[in-house]
Amino acid sequence: QVQLVETGGGLVQVGGSLRLSCSGSGPLSRYAVGWYRQAPGKQREWVAAISDGGTTVYEYTVLGQFTISRDNGKNTVYLQMNRLKLDDTAVYYCTAGSRLNLVRSNRTNLWGQGTQVTVSL
Repeated sequence: QVQLVETGGGLVQVGGSLRLSCSGSGPLSRYAVGWYRQAPGKQREWVAAISDGGTTVYEYTVLGQFTISRDNGKNTVYLQMNRLKLDDTAVYYCTAGSRLNLVRSNRTNLWGQGTQVTVSL
């Protein structure tokens, strides 16, 4: 079973950008992949997802701010985050599943360990 590893988190100022990577231990090309985040004291929430064919969907509050993409040759899915706000501070997780609707609705079993994103003034 493929394992997922997130990288790219860190400390950034308001208005800055980060690109997160979700790398698979094996091919991700047949998986839909999504990003979730969990802020302190809050439930994990879905952020964005991409199908195996490249169809993308976003939670409406990040539409136009975040971009999800994939490079199947590198077994990696990216989350480009621009114009970061304090509210974007969270641990970001990637997940993979057989279909986009399963990823989108938190019905998957493959998860990474998360990467911390902290946005400061």
